[in-house]
Amino acid sequence: MKQEEFNNTLYGLLPSETEGMELLVELALDLRWSWNHAADVVWRELDEELWDRTRNPWIILQTISRNRLELKLRDADFRARLDTLLEEKKESFLASTWFQQAHPAPELTTIAYFSMEYMLSDALPIYVGGLGNVAGDQLKSASDLGVPVVAVGLLYQQGYFRQAIDQNGEQQARFPINDPGQLPVMPLRLPNGEWLRLEVRMGEYIVWLRTWQVQVGRVKLYLLDSNDMVNHPAHRSITSAVYGGGPAMRIQQEIILGIGGWNLLKALGIHPELCHLNEGHAAFVILERARDFMQQHVVDFETALAITRAGNLFTTHTAVPAGFDHFDTELMKEFFGRYAREALGIDFHDLMALGRLNPGNTSESFNMALLALRGSGAVNGVSRLHGAVSRKLFEIFFPRWPRVEIPIGYVTNGVHMPTWDAEPADRVWTDACGKDRWRGEQSAMDQDMARVSDAVLWQMRTTCRAHLVDYVRKTWEQQWKDEKQGPQDQPFAQKILDEGTLTLGFARRFVPYKRPTLLLHDEQRLIRLLTNPKQPVQLVLAGKSPPFDEAGKALIRQWTQFVRRHKLYHHVVFLSDYDVLMAQQLVQGADVWVNTPRRPWEASGTSGMKVLVNGGLNLSELDGWWAEAYTPEVGWALGDQMEHGDDPVRDAAEAEALYQLLEKQIVPEFYDRNQQDIPERWVARIRKSMAILTPRFSANRTVREYTENYYLPMALNYLKRAADNGAVGERIIGAQHELNAQWRGIKWGETTVDVSEGIYRFWTHVWLNGIAPNHIRVELFAEGLANQGPERIPMEQEVKDGGAPDWLQAPRAYYAHVPTTRPAEDYTVRILPDYEGVAVPLEDNHILWQR
Repeated sequence: MKQEEFNNTLYGLLPSETEGMELLVELALDLRWSWNHAADVVWRELDEELWDRTRNPWIILQTISRNRLELKLRDADFRARLDTLLEEKKESFLASTWFQQAHPAPELTTIAYFSMEYMLSDALPIYVGGLGNVAGDQLKSASDLGVPVVAVGLLYQQGYFRQAIDQNGEQQARFPINDPGQLPVMPLRLPNGEWLRLEVRMGEYIVWLRTWQVQVGRVKLYLLDSNDMVNHPAHRSITSAVYGGGPAMRIQQEIILGIGGWNLLKALGIHPELCHLNEGHAAFVILERARDFMQQHVVDFETALAITRAGNLFTTHTAVPAGFDHFDTELMKEFFGRYAREALGIDFHDLMALGRLNPGNTSESFNMALLALRGSGAVNGVSRLHGAVSRKLFEIFFPRWPRVEIPIGYVTNGVHMPTWDAEPADRVWTDACGKDRWRGEQSAMDQDMARVSDAVLWQMRTTCRAHLVDYVRKTWEQQWKDEKQGPQDQPFAQKILDEGTLTLGFARRFVPYKRPTLLLHDEQRLIRLLTNPKQPVQLVLAGKSPPFDEAGKALIRQWTQFVRRHKLYHHVVFLSDYDVLMAQQLVQGADVWVNTPRRPWEASGTSGMKVLVNGGLNLSELDGWWAEAYTPEVGWALGDQMEHGDDPVRDAAEAEALYQLLEKQIVPEFYDRNQQDIPERWVARIRKSMAILTPRFSANRTVREYTENYYLPMALNYLKRAADNGAVGERIIGAQHELNAQWRGIKWGETTVDVSEGIYRFWTHVWLNGIAPNHIRVELFAEGLANQGPERIPMEQEVKDGGAPDWLQAPRAYYAHVPTTRPAEDYTVRILPDYEGVAVPLEDNHILWQR
């Protein structure tokens, strides 16, 4: 259906007969405006107050009068601006992208990205925090780079809660309703105009799902919701809130995301080679994708899973086992008993085994992360440190394997820099690196930024800080009106903070592991730091605690009561209702971003990445991304790179280190100025941070890494397995059955080592118990030295004159030659699976050590 036909059928109140209206609609319904701000002037001209309050062009078009719209569209200057914007958008979309240039003839046509939340804009409040931030920023970068991504999520009736803080510092949760008519979403319609609706089975019930489309530049995000009038009231509320309700609601949301999401793509004629699971919430797509392959190619579930898993990528963001979703047996039976039998053709016990550590333990709950692990061809964490944490977390799944070989890699998260940069920062970057700097390789950015003068950088920071102070004053004044916080003198709001004062920013979820009150460890010391008459400091805080987390809400209360008790309103401001717009203001204006989590619970963290593009510096625990980003030239670090749990003694030590850094290094350096009133050492840090870290921790780099290290090779592997009606998959299952049956019967013979002319000659004999030699690999293994990876040396099979012996009966001899650079005792012989290109140990974790 054409865009203008859609507008006429759905939004008849718009004056679509007016020439140019379809252009405004096209701009308003493409969330490209959330990072390309060229159109801001258009929306502000239509209704400045509504734009400032909502940042939602679609609300503006829905709200303002027909007369005003028609008047503006007849205005020659306004139309000229509108036509220019549309022409620029068209040219941008026609321009060759990084993906087209780097991969002109890829086998990969579509990546389907599944996530429970997406943070794209406050105009579409379907997010909670970090996970949605990552998903939204990766979609935007996929659009910039031309990577062929489609995304699937849920359209929540409420989204996440809105926060108010009362006079006692107590967080109050409010749940406004998302009106789809005022969100930048479009119903998905069939060619005949009918709304595309899907049905999904929830146990014994059929639930109808409405479908929606969001345009994110070149990328489409498809959303599902259960709020259909034909559904039972209990089912209409399944998609009421992000992560809402208990396990019963959560499992139904995840069924809609995974099973409903796959069927939506199928209904749209989209056939992705690669499914990217952003956390385990989407793991049910593994089952439905396999079921679909079963039907199309008439194979059993086991074979279909062996084929389709090659095209599933599982990204885990979780640092502790409790972070994974678990569902008990009865709940799983309610929703998957019939599905296992009728859709997958397997016993319910076999389905449960996919989500259990011990498949035979009937009392064990179903773990969505284990389903994702068993159903994916690759797994990754979201920072270098988190990759190591995840390997430790999942090592129990790979018994007898060294931790270093647990098959979990990492792609460090990044943020979409155009979304988070301030106008003054954007001008600096554009002058130095050009307009298209975030759409390509970013190879020369460090050299370009090195040529920017100290004066330009410092002026940028001064302007950004002033904008933040202005924003805080206006926001705090509105907050005072709404919540009656602080002094009863309303004009006081215009006096809080100071444009020339060192400004610390701290904004994130308020939960205990983030230690948001570490700065309050010694209140008097903090007060002296804040109120120093010669070198003052000011602090802007924001953040929400989960609605039912009393410990988190107590942390918010500590800060608000601290400010009130000591009358520090000039120096510390806690802003309520942290959202995307507020986050943008804070990361643009803060001089130093403070982050104090307990290592290693911050899987990646992205808030500190957002200050980089704006010349902000980081003071953070050596956890998540900062553990790989930190050098003394770009910021400051807390911690000893060790794990101490929730030890209060360690917390006290790190609080002391935090005060010391602020008192001895950070504050003096900020106020140490030359004759031009520029802090030269501070600006040197800004330059280094912007030049080196900004491209390295941008979502541009993240998406390119996913594309080249995962998407492209995994798509090729999937296509290879799917060819010839899944012939490779059938051979994989045959080999797996063989190894499962015969592995325990493998027996070692004698192993010998000879030394000659600086070479070890290893020989070993193995009786394979009937296993085909081309299904295994014999190799020498030695642990790595000096922070290097382990040595893995393949052993070759001896073939004597007359050919190899009968492998069913006789032992086989294997040998390898190794330089004598380390003791022979360092090497151990082992046997691994090796057949049909399976990922070992992810797809087959058999391993046999000689000793």
